[in-house]
Amino acid sequence: MSWQAYIDNLQTPDQSGMVPVKDAAICGIAPGQQSVWVSTPGLSGITPDEIKKLVGDRSGFGQNGVFIAGQRCRLIRDQLDVDPIFTLDLKTAADADGNAYGICVGKSKTAIVIVKGIKDATGGQLSSKLYSVVEYLRKSNY
Repeated sequence: MSWQAYIDNLQTPDQSGMVPVKDAAICGIAPGQQSVWVSTPGLSGITPDEIKKLVGDRSGFGQNGVFIAGQRCRLIRDQLDVDPIFTLDLKTAADADGNAYGICVGKSKTAIVIVKGIKDATGGQLSSKLYSVVEYLRKSNY
């Protein structure tokens, strides 16, 4: 399976018939090799520095937020290092139309998976889609 196939899987309908994931990316997290492995156009601008911050010291996220692909996000919940959850829940700053979007980040051994929801997606819908991919990667030693 190619990395693109994981992105395609994330963008399939959930049990409600809705496709909650608008954008997705898989990024390598090995020190000195942080990079985007595959992404949809909306998350193609993720930088190595943003990846480092997501998997590094997140203690300032509550007060300062974090950027993903240049988009400011605020912290909702950080369980990225909590077994078996391994997720970070964020919300984007409002865009020009006043819309804010949920973002979930999941961590495997060698990568992070990032999903950004559609306008009406709930955090539960996003984390459910994300968890299945991250769990598979962890079991596959990725």
